[in-house]
Amino acid sequence: MMKIKAFTLNIGLFLFAATTFAQNKAELKSLLNKNSEFVFPQTIDKIATTLNVKTVFYEDANEEKYAKWITKSGLELYSNYGADKSVNELFFDIPDDKFLVVEGLPFDLAINKTTVKEALSKFSRHNVKKEKLDAGSSFPGGTRLTMKTGTHFTTLLFDSKNLLKFIGLTTSLIDPAAN
Repeated sequence: MMKIKAFTLNIGLFLFAATTFAQNKAELKSLLNKNSEFVFPQTIDKIATTLNVKTVFYEDANEEKYAKWITKSGLELYSNYGADKSVNELFFDIPDDKFLVVEGLPFDLAINKTTVKEALSKFSRHNVKKEKLDAGSSFPGGTRLTMKTGTHFTTLLFDSKNLLKFIGLTTSLIDPAAN
């Protein structure tokens, strides 16, 4: 009887660990070019169709309009958009309450897997600006890498364990105070 309980407990823990620390693929291929760079501009509808999810529309405190997509992998993508519902910047994030590894992101990055060292190596031909994140930031003690990649800027935020937590692709640099 004790062996059955131990076996059942082990199976339960295995299933919990497998779902909690699941590794997922973002499935962004048709939105990326041959260099795994995100192609801008995109439309809200194309992003929703590619991700096979509904778009959630909302406004921030400044009444700026945003669109958000929550993928089956747990990855959240969001962006502001223009009057023609075009998207010229995109942000990739995972909610704080989930620890998921999501691969298949722009530049072949993986949230909760890519390290600062790997990113510095990957972007070595770009003029990477490296900054330590302060106590008031989203990831205190972490690192921000900012660089120009092609026609847009890429911002990567890492936590204090040096794991990638956030990707921002923008047409201009965003004031760090906004993070």
